[in-house]
Amino acid sequence: MIAFSKTAHLAPLFLGLSVDGLNTGLPRRRFGPCVAGFFQTQIFIMLQAGIVGLPNVGKSTLFNALTRSRKAEAANYPFCTIEPNVGVVEVPDERLAPLREIAKTQVIIPAAIEFVDIAGLVAGASKGEGLGNKFLANIREVDAIVHVVRCFDDDDIIHKMETVDPIRDIEIINTELILADLESAESQLDKNRRRAKGQDKEALANASLLEKVVTHLNDGKPAVTMDLTDDERVLLKSFCLLSAKDVLYACNVAEDDLANGSNNYTAKVAAWAAEHHGASSCVICARIEEELSELEPAEAKEYLADLGVDGSGVTGLIQAAYKLLGLASYFTAGEKEVRAWTFHVGMKAPQCAGVIHTDFEKKFIKAEVVSYVDLMAAGSVPAARDAGKYRLEGKEYVFKDGDVALFKVGG
Repeated sequence: MIAFSKTAHLAPLFLGLSVDGLNTGLPRRRFGPCVAGFFQTQIFIMLQAGIVGLPNVGKSTLFNALTRSRKAEAANYPFCTIEPNVGVVEVPDERLAPLREIAKTQVIIPAAIEFVDIAGLVAGASKGEGLGNKFLANIREVDAIVHVVRCFDDDDIIHKMETVDPIRDIEIINTELILADLESAESQLDKNRRRAKGQDKEALANASLLEKVVTHLNDGKPAVTMDLTDDERVLLKSFCLLSAKDVLYACNVAEDDLANGSNNYTAKVAAWAAEHHGASSCVICARIEEELSELEPAEAKEYLADLGVDGSGVTGLIQAAYKLLGLASYFTAGEKEVRAWTFHVGMKAPQCAGVIHTDFEKKFIKAEVVSYVDLMAAGSVPAARDAGKYRLEGKEYVFKDGDVALFKVGG
């Protein structure tokens, strides 16, 4: 599973670079804008993707591949992971290298998210079976889920249920999340009903939505599949329900199935995810990906070619997780560096400027913006300007994925 952590990462910043004029918005060091003399501490919120599944489906192996480490123990027995492992993962973006050529710099800083390897779940987790209580508490800390599903046959690798059936495995986990949510929703409903007797408007709204939630959960459906208004969806998040999180299903296949990109198991998962969860799926071979993570890029490319595979499944998984969280990237490009900045889809120009530094949001004047596609078509910044592709945008401009930005901020 994957989610948005409330963990704050502190990074030292030189204070300044807030001038009345166009600037790249680029930090002169990795952590942010600088002007000599003063320091400030900037708080960055790091996004997390939580990896979950039954024991022995390849979660820890996948985590090691994603983080290019051996941080998580991957063993052939249940519950080899107890405490969650956390790792920062760069978001692959093929647009960064061409931007580096245009900016004539050697430094690229990609966007990043965190992945969390969470202990395996078993039937009865909502009642505390296995590591259920710890598992559910860890899931509650994330905003979205990468659900790893075993889609390969191997008698040498123990399966908790003794047979391979990915749909059954998915339903076990979903059932436990729904049962845990049902208990939580009913408790919250009782509290809000009591408050609503005093005509508390907030409690009345909460109780109205919670009644719908309880009915939906009692039908065996996850909260994320509810048909809600935008306002109701915002309110739903305040209830901290496990099954309200978006899900990406990661089908872990054997090496022999990697070149085909699918097998009978993965086809069933894709169909089930779309029909019952409104979710998407991807195909990976966690064991191969872990081996690739230990190779140099050229060696990894050759290894994949020998397997008849075009690219790494991990790349697609990371990018899918990034989108699942409702995230996108805009770029700043200058002589010092090219950098991808993460923003929530729908954010306006001042908020996107604030991703670089909080002062940029407060003192925002204008953003000079060109799309990545237009910049690449022009071949250079001067050519893009001559072609009229750069434009000045104000406070109401909604940033788009791939925008290349220069911010004008007040002094």
